[in-house]
Amino acid sequence: VSDPNKDKRILVQFKSEVGELVGSPLDVPIDIDVKRLQLVCNAVINEDNPTPYAFYLDDEEISENLVTTITAKQVDTESVVEIVYQPQAIFRVKSVTRCSSTLPGHAEAVISVAYSPDGSYLASGSGDTTVRFWDINTETPDYTCKGHKHWILAIAWSSDGEKLASGCKKGEICLWDPKTGKQIGHALIGHKQWITCLSWEPLHKDSSCRYLASSSKDASIRVWDTINGITKYVLSGHLQCVTCVKWGGEGLIYTSSQDRTIKVWRASDGVLCRTLQGHGHWVNTMALNTDYAMRIGAYDPAKGEKLLIGERKDWQEKALQRYNLALVWKLAGTEVMVSGSDDYTLFLWHPAKEKKSVARMTGHQQLVNMVCFSPDARLIASASFDKSVKLWDGITGKFITSLRGHVKSVYQVSWSSDSRLLLSSSADSTLKVWDIKSKKLHMDLPGHADEVYAIDWSPDGEKVASGGKDRVLKL
Repeated sequence: VSDPNKDKRILVQFKSEVGELVGSPLDVPIDIDVKRLQLVCNAVINEDNPTPYAFYLDDEEISENLVTTITAKQVDTESVVEIVYQPQAIFRVKSVTRCSSTLPGHAEAVISVAYSPDGSYLASGSGDTTVRFWDINTETPDYTCKGHKHWILAIAWSSDGEKLASGCKKGEICLWDPKTGKQIGHALIGHKQWITCLSWEPLHKDSSCRYLASSSKDASIRVWDTINGITKYVLSGHLQCVTCVKWGGEGLIYTSSQDRTIKVWRASDGVLCRTLQGHGHWVNTMALNTDYAMRIGAYDPAKGEKLLIGERKDWQEKALQRYNLALVWKLAGTEVMVSGSDDYTLFLWHPAKEKKSVARMTGHQQLVNMVCFSPDARLIASASFDKSVKLWDGITGKFITSLRGHVKSVYQVSWSSDSRLLLSSSADSTLKVWDIKSKKLHMDLPGHADEVYAIDWSPDGEKVASGGKDRVLKL
């Protein structure tokens, strides 16, 4: 039997994510496959270096060829068919497949792990009151930093990768130099209760990475001048414990609290701009669509460069270009924030513009512990105590799918830098790698002896670090 679609042709019109039509309608065979669509699309846009694209028809990805999607969607083939194209990351991150080394050293549970912006240093904070730096190439301990008197609850790298801040349960903050393992200056003292979160001013706003924001259980947020070691100002207004602080790229500081609100402050003078309300219980976590761009600052993981070259001014320009590119590419043209709460829901906001929420995202059956935008900001992943990880559309907040496989609460999620893989850690002592395209489990990584509290995928995509209740760090 001859294939009825063999000689059929169809008019297609390429359309960008933002809705701009590109070129004029083209006459193509109806059974055209994705590879040939790539060639046609690159020719229409006439890019110098061909970019990989994903194609969508009525929000459905064209995975094999045009016919199957058209039949599935029952699209009218008489009129011009609009195909939306999405640029994908040029580089590919290989999935992590095995544990390459187990690093003992901490005497208590490991509560936080973080790679520096270029992925050349790894730091961990633990309940044994120390911060440790690890050598990534030899996979051995580098320095042990003693200075805190209580458990370390939060650590944060400055976006030039030259300072690490750590906050402890006593409310003190220390700064460390990763090259020597020595403390920089004296401890920053002022909070009356423990530190919940730390956030540095982004590199594109200040090339010297001078200011640091800290949130605490004492319901206040302090902004520190780390060079003079003094408080620049205190932000008060929350009624209960402040759970999370994010220093945005628009010159605003966002804070979430157990008083069920999110507040937006002007970073230059600490004035309250607006309060976002909607959650019915504690707000636990926030994420911005520009987090990844601000985290890597002036580095480029696609090129794999490790060291920053040139003056600090150049870094700032580079970071600003990356940030602006992130905003344009991220379609909204403004910073988008997602917040997760104990009321089992997530909210999507445009916090720099308005105080009304864009979308309310429901579906989790337990509290939401962590939310995270993918580096290309098209997706949001949320981890919950209902044992699932859910994926949402990063622009509309529409629910996409649930990733099930963990048998206990999911604590944290972390994206690979090409947005093609997602890593999750759980109380069931495993890490799991999910393939975003197929929405299936890609890799199961057992090995920890107890709950896994902290994970981080290095920005260059080479390695993953995890730490937990069994006191070891695994790479």
